[in-house]
Amino acid sequence: MNKNIVRIGLTLLLVSGCAKTPDRITATYVSPALFQEQSCTTLLAERNRIVTELDQLVAGQQKASATDAVATGIALVLFWPAALTLGVTKDNASALSSAKGHYDAISTAMQQKGCHITAA
Repeated sequence: MNKNIVRIGLTLLLVSGCAKTPDRITATYVSPALFQEQSCTTLLAERNRIVTELDQLVAGQQKASATDAVATGIALVLFWPAALTLGVTKDNASALSSAKGHYDAISTAMQQKGCHITAA
């Protein structure tokens, strides 16, 4: 029974240290006021740039999350003490959170200015 408690505790500790999936990362607040002086054309260009950045960050974060989950699973099954040393992937959570916040702020600024917003 004592072994099971240790294993459960280690599993919870390891899972909490793994890279989050992109959908579980929330946007950092960025004030739309930062973008009020920009034209609709400039805002649209910046928004499109952020979309490209978001696509790359989401793909990287998804890969990191999947890799961490697989590595942790293998370590726990084959040799659980090795799982304590896992630091397999680069976690882009803070960059993804920031990019999401900028996207939201630009979109809000565009709405406030009455800019035409295309789907993105």
